[in-house]
Amino acid sequence: MNLVSLSGILLAVIAIFGGNYLEGGGFDELFDVPALLIVVGGTFAAVLIQSSPGELSRAIKLSASVFGKDDLDYREGVNNIVNWCVLARRKGLLALEDEIAGQSDSVVRNGLQMLVDGRTSDVIRLTLETELVSRENRDLQAAKVLESMGGYAPTMGIIGAVLGLIHVMSNLADPANLGSGIATAFVATIYGVAIANLLFLPLFNKIRAMVLKRFYFQEMMLEGLLSIAEGQNPRIIQLRLQGYLEQES
Repeated sequence: MNLVSLSGILLAVIAIFGGNYLEGGGFDELFDVPALLIVVGGTFAAVLIQSSPGELSRAIKLSASVFGKDDLDYREGVNNIVNWCVLARRKGLLALEDEIAGQSDSVVRNGLQMLVDGRTSDVIRLTLETELVSRENRDLQAAKVLESMGGYAPTMGIIGAVLGLIHVMSNLADPANLGSGIATAFVATIYGVAIANLLFLPLFNKIRAMVLKRFYFQEMMLEGLLSIAEGQNPRIIQLRLQGYLEQES
């Protein structure tokens, strides 16, 4: 579990409620079910109109992965490539067949399978680059769903505030409750701005960074697999892949 991401959300909640409390406000002042319904419901409604079911499903999966464990280890990837190269030089490419089942990454798994099948480096590159770029584009398109939500949420907050003010203005006969009514109306604006800038937009940026990191990792593994197919020396392959290690952070 990614404790950093969870800590960020917790800190955001503490900052808002804590700041409101230090200003003399009560915690109950920031709870308004109708305002939350307008902001959250309106935001998701807009996204449902804009996006396809596939994009929404992928966006949800990517959002969940933000709070999961980062299993991309560039250094381990380089070591695996070098070990596979040594194994292939000693026992032949067919010896790599036992390594396929243990790979969770589809690019690596398919690359090893094509090495075992005796495919040329040109065929391997063409096939895997297509898969790699296609997945990156799909994930980035899904991530933009979160970016769109970050744009819609503040607007929904303004709509909620206006609706609240309309309700207040319709009850001008009760001046004693005008102040609290206006304050409640603006809670929707707080929800919209806070959810956009403390959840949706950070999630979008984090997902985009994760997608690019995985892309570079898969690109590194592809280059290593191609080097094995070309029969290059393990030491040369290791030096060739060193530049990718800077992407790991």
